[in-house]
Amino acid sequence: MRDDISGLKAELRAAALARRDAMPTEARIEASLAVADHVAALVDITPGMAVSGFLPIRSEIDIRPLMMTLADRGARLCVPAIADGRLQFRQLLRGAPLEPQGFGTYAPGPDAVVLDPDLMLVPLAAFDRGGGRVGYGRGYYDGAIAALRDKGRVPRLVGIAFAVQEVDRVPMETHDIHMDVVVTEAGIAAGRAVARQGASG
Repeated sequence: MRDDISGLKAELRAAALARRDAMPTEARIEASLAVADHVAALVDITPGMAVSGFLPIRSEIDIRPLMMTLADRGARLCVPAIADGRLQFRQLLRGAPLEPQGFGTYAPGPDAVVLDPDLMLVPLAAFDRGGGRVGYGRGYYDGAIAALRDKGRVPRLVGIAFAVQEVDRVPMETHDIHMDVVVTEAGIAAGRAVARQGASG
C-alpha cells in the first residue's frame, strides 16, 4: 500500500511540476506578486515573530517580496537549511552570506541563529482543496513540523503555490501534515477552513 501511495504522489508531483514549469516567466512573476499581496493581507505579524520562508529553486514561486514585507512589519525571517539530514530554520539577515544547500537552494551558514518558526510559509509541489500537500519527496518539512510540535510549538502552516499545482486529491499518510491554508495567485485556495466550507456547501 505504501508503495502505491508513493507512486501516486510521484505521479501527482511530476504532473503538477510540469504545469508549473510550463508557466511563462512573466506569468510566474505576476502570480508571485499576487501571492505576496494575498498572504500579507492574511497574516498578522507581531514584532519579533519568527517566520520561515524559502528561497526559490527552478520554477518555484518567488516569495522574497513577501518576506521583505513581513520583515518590514517586524518579523524575524528564517529559511530552511539541511543539517544532519534534517531541516533547521536559520535566521536570514539582510546582507548575510548564503551557502549552497544542495537541490539548487541556499541558506545562511551554520553560525546563523536557529529559530523555531511561529508562521511557516511552506513550498509544495502539489496540493488539494483540503490542504493536503505533496512535497518534493524527501519528507523534510513533515519531519521539521513534527519536531516543532514535539517541542510544544504549533506554527501556523501556510502553503504557497501557483493555482496550476492544485490536484483533485492528495493521498495522505499518517506522517503527512495538512496545511492550515494554501494561498495561490487566486487567493485562499485550500486548507482546513476551505474543506469545511466545501463539505457544508
